Amino acid sequence: MRTTRFAPSPTGRLHIGNIRTALHNWMIARKEGGNFILRIDDTDAQRSREDFVAAIREDLEWLGLVWDREERQSARLERYEAAFDALRAAGRIYPAYETAQELELKRKIQLGRGLPPIYDRAALALTEEERAAKEADGIAPHWRFRLDHDEPIAWEDGVRGTQTFDPAQLSDPVIRRADGSWLYMLPSTVDDIDMGVTQVLRGEDHVSNTAVQIQMFTALHAAGFAAQHGAAERLPDFAHEALLVGKEGKLSKRLGSLGCDAFRERGIEPEAIIALLARLGTSLPVEPIAERAALLDSFDLSTFGRAPAKFDDAELERINTAIVHQMPFSAVSERLPEGMDEAGWHAVRPNLSTVGEARDWWRLVTGPIDQPDFDEETRAYLGEAARTFEWGDDPWSALTAALKEKTGRKGKALFLPLRQALTGMNHGPDMGELLPLIGEQEARARLASGARRQAPELPDIRP
Repeated sequence: MRTTRFAPSPTGRLHIGNIRTALHNWMIARKEGGNFILRIDDTDAQRSREDFVAAIREDLEWLGLVWDREERQSARLERYEAAFDALRAAGRIYPAYETAQELELKRKIQLGRGLPPIYDRAALALTEEERAAKEADGIAPHWRFRLDHDEPIAWEDGVRGTQTFDPAQLSDPVIRRADGSWLYMLPSTVDDIDMGVTQVLRGEDHVSNTAVQIQMFTALHAAGFAAQHGAAERLPDFAHEALLVGKEGKLSKRLGSLGCDAFRERGIEPEAIIALLARLGTSLPVEPIAERAALLDSFDLSTFGRAPAKFDDAELERINTAIVHQMPFSAVSERLPEGMDEAGWHAVRPNLSTVGEARDWWRLVTGPIDQPDFDEETRAYLGEAARTFEWGDDPWSALTAALKEKTGRKGKALFLPLRQALTGMNHGPDMGELLPLIGEQEARARLASGARRQAPELPDIRP
């Protein structure tokens, strides 16, 4: 049974990339009857906000990505202290005193010499006296995790295949700031151990983080930290999916602003977002599949590609339109305009791109409509239609059949003037479904009005 987690920081709204990560972790858990954990990474007290926590929950619920349990990192600070103490006692954590400016200067020098810009471990060479002197001068240390350089870090990635890192080519990561606050690395590792996470799926920008965290897992197990909490010693499986890019093939700032609030405002259905993101970047076709069970059945990390996944807004809109055309009345009834019943929904649904557009089309039934100005021949035709009109089970077929026989009209000449008089438009829902909704009395009145509506005379522009 798989246990996955989605771990957003409540420093902003979820965007399309976050949503994709949440969805795929949810799908892994649901496909195998496992657990999906929502973990709020709120150790950054200055930037974390409760309104963003509420927004994250709201967005996931709107998408139908319901979690089995929620955890807050801010409530787990004692566990991070315990892990810190265990690693420090094992010699895997050390204090460092360089300022941000000093570190940046070191990086520039290394790059200028053609060397990788990794931390040179200068802090490890400090004597106890030198450290004491720095702290006496008011310089508080930040803390780094000491990587073991003895052997490569390797794992079989669920998307990228065999991954191997030389730890000597990685910087010892800072895990705690000088003010005592935590960075991402250690709390995330501790949480994955304590919460029994068996699958970590995230973006490919975390690949080097995974290499570091694998050593943290190993070091914590070796220090007895995990066993004290009853955690298994098995590492999670790791997978890193390609990042989303815009349709032009470049990383787009706009993707960072595409969130559930923006999608809701545009009338995008959650089912459309799920259908697109479930398969985007895989070898499977993106299709308007509204049934989650069908998407889960076909979900497999082996179908994920290494190439960047291209997000196209037009494709989302195409999927959304197709999803709307599948939606039953029961799924939308509370969102429809007053008076629209199942027959009304069925009539207008093929013309919709979003459910919200139903309100505009429903005005063709409720009125008032704005008829065009008709020429004399058309007015006469509409007058004949008003006189010919016999209401029955299928009034549109009866009317057009009678007019075809009386006038000899067919095709556009037969149908278009009637649609224009009855709806004020040149196109729209099937008239066979729409006319019974308009009703006999109103339909007769509209035909009669069209018969009286005279086209304005053109001005005389002769010299």
